[in-house]
Parts: sequence; C-alpha cells; structure tokens
Amino acid sequence: MAETAIDYGAVFKALPGMVALLTPELVYADVNDEFVRVSGRSREQLIGKYLFDVFPDNPNDSAATGMRNLEASLYRVLATGERDTMALQRYDVEDPERPGEWQKRYWSPVNAPLLGSDGKVVLILHRVEEVTELIRARGGSAGNRGSRGRVLEAELYTRARELQELNERLRQAHSREREVALALQEAMLPAPRQVRNHPAAVRYRPAVGALNVCGDWYDLVDLVGGDRIGVAVGDVVGHGLAAAGVMGQLRSALSAASRVADGPAQALDVLGRYAHVIDGAESATAVTTFIDCDRHVITYSSAGHPPPVLVHPDGRTEFLDQATDTPLDARPDPIPRPQAGTTFQPGATLVLYTDGLIERRTEDIDMGLDRLAEALRKHRDQDPETLADTVLTELLPPGGSTDDTALIIVRL
Repeated sequence: MAETAIDYGAVFKALPGMVALLTPELVYADVNDEFVRVSGRSREQLIGKYLFDVFPDNPNDSAATGMRNLEASLYRVLATGERDTMALQRYDVEDPERPGEWQKRYWSPVNAPLLGSDGKVVLILHRVEEVTELIRARGGSAGNRGSRGRVLEAELYTRARELQELNERLRQAHSREREVALALQEAMLPAPRQVRNHPAAVRYRPAVGALNVCGDWYDLVDLVGGDRIGVAVGDVVGHGLAAAGVMGQLRSALSAASRVADGPAQALDVLGRYAHVIDGAESATAVTTFIDCDRHVITYSSAGHPPPVLVHPDGRTEFLDQATDTPLDARPDPIPRPQAGTTFQPGATLVLYTDGLIERRTEDIDMGLDRLAEALRKHRDQDPETLADTVLTELLPPGGSTDDTALIIVRL
C-alpha cells in the first residue's frame, strides 16, 4: 500500500485550539480555522497585519498590560530561540461587530520558535487557549456565579500578574549578573597580542540562549630562557559571577606558576594544590604547553582537558594527548602529573580550546575532534586571526553553542 502524503497545510488549519504563525516583525503569516473563529476576525483582517494593530490594548483600561507582556514574550523567543510559556493574561478584545466596545477576555499563551537552516528564528508559533469561560465558571453554577465568581476571577488574575512580574524581575536580575560576569571576565583575560615574534589570536564566545557565562579562560605568558612561551586554556565547572571569580584565580595562579616551574606538569601540580583550597574549583580542567621556539619543541600536560592540536606546515594534524590526567583537584599531591613532548617545524600552528568548540550532546566527542582537525588542515595557510574566525564559524552551531567556548591560536 503506497504511503499517503500528509498535507501539513490542512493539518495546520484543522488544529484544535488557536494557532497563528508570526514573522519576526510580528506580522501574521498564517492562522488556523480556530483562531479565526474565536478571535472573531476574518483571515483577510489578520494575514499580513501587524499583531498589535489587530489586537491593541483596551484604551479604556489604564492598567492593561496584555499587549506589553505578549510583546516581551515574543521578543524573548526571537532573542533566545527558546519556547516561552506565559502566565495567565487578561487581554481585552474589541467586539468586531460593535466598534468601541471591549470584551473582557482571559488567555493562556505559549510562543515557540521555528528555526531556519541557519539556526535563526524565521517564524513564531503563537498558540493561545482562551480561558475566559473557565474562569467565570469557577464560581459554581449559574445561580451562584456572581460574587464568588468575581472574587475567584480577580484572585486568579492577580496571582497570574504577580507571577509574570516576578519572572520578569528574575530575568532582569540574571541579565544584569550576566553583563557583570562578562565584564569581569573581559577584565581578567589577557587582550589578544603577539607573543614575542609569534602571531596569536584568541576568542571567547559565551553560551547562547542562556543567562550563564564565564567558566572558560585562556592565557599566554613569556617564559624565561630564550624564545620560550607558555600557552594554556582551562574550564571551570559552573557559571555566573562565582565561576568568573574562580576562573580569574586559577588563570592568575597558573600564569605565575608557569614562570617559575621546570615544565608544564609541575605548573599544573602547583595549580592543582591551589585548586584544592578554592571553593568552586571542583572538577576544573586545564591544559598548558611550554613552547621552546629555539629548539622547536613543545612540552605539555593536561588536567582532564581536551587535547591541543598541532598543525604541521604540510597539513598533518597531531593531537597532543600523551600526557592527559585527572582534573585539577582530583590527583593526590605526592604523585606528579605526566608530561610529554613533540617537535615542530617553523610555520606550524598550535591550537588550544575548550570543550564548547567540539562537544555536542547528540554525538561522540571524536566527531568534534575530527571536525576540528579537518577545519585546521583545510585552512592552515590563513593567518591566526582569520583562522580563529573560520574555525568558530565552521564548528559552532549556526545559532551558537550552549556552552562557553575559548579558542587560542599561535603561529610558531
């Protein structure tokens, strides 16, 4: 028996409940039959029209907030690419048959994004359930609907408005913390610069679609004794201001330890002992490399972090994964961390990064590592600044990563 093609246009029109599709400009792109019936507007009065031209707030009610709340919800969906479920709303509607007369109506809206191939919101699915009759009926039978019904109606609406206002205050508080944490991280991380005679590029991308940031860090230091530099990245578990503070302490400690340590393993040993006494440093990871450009040797050590990549001038990629150990606070003090080394030719490129660049929830981490190696091999002739932008474009999802991402590229 041949499969019957599903007419999704017909399905949309027949959906139970009111459903509309809105453009990012909040213009009606389509509505289903139930939306037309319940709203009392024809398709011609809706399609192609700006939402709030069709359904403005009741001008006779100075306390009306339905339009403002709905607009805020729709813009949140556009900004985050995530579904937004609204609290119960009173949103009066003008009687289509009696212009100037407004009907008291209650609604339960949900707004969900429809994403394009580039990860951006191309349409908003706006689903609304009218609960006006339900609220009025909660007072009991027709004979007992008067005072009890009005009291319950007012109480439900008041609680819904309180919930809406509380959610908005929480969003604003988290947004302020996010801005402070980003500013703090920017102040603590070193600015992009050339290390001795070696061009370098650094990038930091906070997670998208979330209010939390600031677990990742990077560092570049000049080491004593010839043309030697240290390059490191790390990742603090957790987010927000607390993680930003821990990140700053660990980065500064590793930077100082690297300048006096015999090698990267000893520097991580010192950092691990320090992490034991820092609240919030649990399970933090880091990898550091000491680069001797006179001898063309890289020594490295990793504390539970994804391996750096060395891209040779001929395009061969080498993951520096022969000295991988447990996270910073998970190793007993008497046991030294492992250390390994490799050689390079002038013109090679060293790349360090955090897991936000390669990890995806739906796939094995090896797929992300392979993707990174291929992008670096293919674009190895680009200068570090251009290469950094190319790698982020090719590896991060179109809408951005749900985890912070730090990236550092040095041309040797």
